[in-house]
Amino acid sequence: MSYQSSPAEGHTEQTETPPETPLDTARHQLDRAASYTDVDPNIVERLTYPTAIHEVTIPLERDDGTVEMFNGYRAQHDSVRGPFKGGLRYHPGVDREEVMGLAMWMTWKCAVVDLPFGGAKGGINVDPKALSTGETERLTRRFTNELRNVIGPETDIPAPDMGTDAQTMSWIMDTYSVQEAETTSAVVTGKPTAVGGSNGRQEAPGRSVAIISRELLDYYDYPLSETTVAVQGFGSVGANAARLLDKWGATVVAVSDINGAAYDPNGLDTHTIPSHRQEPEAVTSHADEVITNEKLLELDVDLLIPAALGNVITDENAFDIGADLIVEGANGPITFIADSILADRDIRVVPDILANAGGVTVSYFEWVQDINHRTWSLEKINEELEAVMTDAWDAVRAEVEHRDVRWRDAAYIVALSRVAAANESRGLWP
Repeated sequence: MSYQSSPAEGHTEQTETPPETPLDTARHQLDRAASYTDVDPNIVERLTYPTAIHEVTIPLERDDGTVEMFNGYRAQHDSVRGPFKGGLRYHPGVDREEVMGLAMWMTWKCAVVDLPFGGAKGGINVDPKALSTGETERLTRRFTNELRNVIGPETDIPAPDMGTDAQTMSWIMDTYSVQEAETTSAVVTGKPTAVGGSNGRQEAPGRSVAIISRELLDYYDYPLSETTVAVQGFGSVGANAARLLDKWGATVVAVSDINGAAYDPNGLDTHTIPSHRQEPEAVTSHADEVITNEKLLELDVDLLIPAALGNVITDENAFDIGADLIVEGANGPITFIADSILADRDIRVVPDILANAGGVTVSYFEWVQDINHRTWSLEKINEELEAVMTDAWDAVRAEVEHRDVRWRDAAYIVALSRVAAANESRGLWP
């Protein structure tokens, strides 16, 4: 399948393509994966829709005494394999369709690494930079109260995402626990270690991206010592992935934040560049040469890791991508049409549902620790994460080789097959 980058299908004149939503992309990917399998079409139809979407309106008393209203969401896609699981994001782009699509992705992400969870996603339509610490806490606690009846350690377990962090999860855990009249640490993951959080949780998505990148490079005979890498987004995912690949011998030539990219064709010392968490939006201030985020995507490198926002590679720039291989660090950085263009150009892409699944994997470890009132060492966490990620890689690689399909298709085939098998076994009630 191929697509033209400008005219819409069936038209001779150039038309503007409407932006692709995460839900659009998720449903396209589900349909494509289903076409390679013998999964019951009735099960596919069920999986096209979420189980539930909770929408709430949250009043916030600002520091100046005024009250402002915000919209909050929690989409629960599927729980046939276990409790709903997924992040909460605070961002101006949060809306109903976004969380629906991201919740579906979480179902596949949990399934491809074989975790006993289903998918969920939620958040608040708000600019977190416009909130004081006190306002963020009050908004979070009220949001928790509004969701109290739909979250829980055996029901739906939120985690950090864009605009939220360990402190946010701590406020959620405390609010829920006070209302339950008992400490319930397993209601969220991604907490501070002082209140039941896990070692290695914050670094886990970036570590899994690095692990999958290493396996991909080895599969196509790219020695790490001879590999060039560009990373868009130097937050928790991008920074940790870049630093690990740098440590393992790869040459990281560019990293970026919202202001632009630090670039050195001879290689950057990624450990001296502060991540967004360490020093927000400071990448370019530590650069000898600065290029744009758009130019970073076009660099002639072996491996590109888009680890910033969704939909950064579209039909408008897919023909300009210069990398041989792409590993998705962010959720949904490549649109459905762009993905087809990249495939036609023989650029191999490993999808987000596999690559950045380290976050939900260590969240699972945290949940297990909380339930059992045990603490695992960082060494054990990293060993277990390595095992889960390499097992998932092996399962996806086997589908690539058996069916002669793209990496994305293979990952979705693995995930869909596991979710469909659980659906078929449990049946439809009544």
